[in-house]
Amino acid sequence: MVKKYIGVDIGGTKCAVCLGALQDDEIVIENKLQFPTNVNKGPKYSIDNIISAIQTVVLDEHISGIGISCGGPLDSKNGVILSPPNLPGWDSIGIVDILQDEFKVKTKLMNDANACAVAEWKFGAATGLNNIIFLTFGTGMGSGLILNGALYEGACGMAGEAGHIRMSRTGPVGYGKTGSFEGYCSGGGIARLAKAKAEKLLDKGKTVSFCIDRLSLDDITARSVADAALNKDPAALWVYRKSGEYLGRGLSVLLDILNPEMIVIGSIFTRSRDLLWPHAKRMLEKEALYLTNKSCRIVPAALTESLGDIAAICAVLYQ
Repeated sequence: MVKKYIGVDIGGTKCAVCLGALQDDEIVIENKLQFPTNVNKGPKYSIDNIISAIQTVVLDEHISGIGISCGGPLDSKNGVILSPPNLPGWDSIGIVDILQDEFKVKTKLMNDANACAVAEWKFGAATGLNNIIFLTFGTGMGSGLILNGALYEGACGMAGEAGHIRMSRTGPVGYGKTGSFEGYCSGGGIARLAKAKAEKLLDKGKTVSFCIDRLSLDDITARSVADAALNKDPAALWVYRKSGEYLGRGLSVLLDILNPEMIVIGSIFTRSRDLLWPHAKRMLEKEALYLTNKSCRIVPAALTESLGDIAAICAVLYQ
C-alpha cells in the first residue's frame, strides 16, 4: 500500500498545502493548494485556511501523517511556533496540537531550512552524502545541517541560524541585524541593497531601469533587480555582485567550520546563479581554506519548485 502524507509549508508571504505519495524512494506530489498568509489578519486566519486546504486536498484519501515546515524560531520537539520574524503575531502557536486534534494523525513540525536540508539529502542533490549544508536564500537566510549522516539541530533546536552572522559593521538589515548574512543574501536584503543604490543614483539625476523614480523605491524586489541585471543594468549588476561577494564570505565561514561535502542553495540562488556565483566563487577562493574549499561542491537545489512541498512532508517522515 502506498502511504500518503500531507505537507504544510508556512511562509511569511504564502502558505501551501500538498498531498504527496511515497513511492519507490520518491515523493510524488498529487495535489496542492496555496494561498496568501496575510499576516495582518493573525494566525487564526491562516490556520483556518490550512485546515480547509487539508480537507480539500485529502478528499477520500487515507493519510499517514502531516508534516509542517516553518521558519524559526520554533520548538520542533513540542510542535510550537515561537514568534518568527516573518510571521508577526505567531507567538507560541501550538500548530502540531491544533492539526493533530483536527485530523487524528501523527503531525510533526520542523524548521524550514532543516526540512529542506533533509529533502535535498534524501531525494535531491545530496543523496548518498553524510555532511551537507542547505541554505534557504529566499525571503530570509537560514541553514539546515546534516552532519555525520544525521540532522543536527543543536542544544535548543536553533543550530544553523547562519543569517544572523554579522558580515560587516554597516549594510542592509536582515534578521534584525545590520550587515548580517541575511541582510546581503536574501530577497529582502537584495531589495534593500538595490533601494539604497537607486536612491543615490536618483539623487544625482541618473536613471535606474528597475526604479523609475523615488515613488517606486518600495516596489523594488530581488526579482526585478535580477531582470534588470540580465539586461546589463549597471546598478543591478552592482547589487548582485555585492550579494554574491557576501555569499562567498558567508560560505567560507561555513566551509572552514563544518567542512561539508556539499552546500545546496535554494530559491534565489537557483534562479540567479549566473549573477551570483562568479563573485561568490572568487571570494571563496580568497577567504576559505584551500582544502575545505576543494572538498566541497556548491550546487543549486535539485528539487526546484517541489522543494517546499517535499520538505514539509519530510518533517513527518524523518522525525
